[in-house]
Amino acid sequence: MNVTVEVVGEDTHEFEVEEATYADLLAKVDLSPHEVSVMVDGRPVPEDRQVDATHVKVLRLIKGG
Repeated sequence: MNVTVEVVGEDTHEFEVEEATYADLLAKVDLSPHEVSVMVDGRPVPEDRQVDATHVKVLRLIKGG
């Protein structure tokens, strides 16, 4: 399945995934589940859930150090 991952205010990435979790998508864009919220259709989803959407928004909660 093709999945578009939009990091809000930053980049958009496209991936081909099979049996991946949302945490796997975050790893592909070099983000930690501890610093972001993953949103599907405007609602947060758990990072350990299997990817079931073709468009995902990632909202960074922490930026910088």
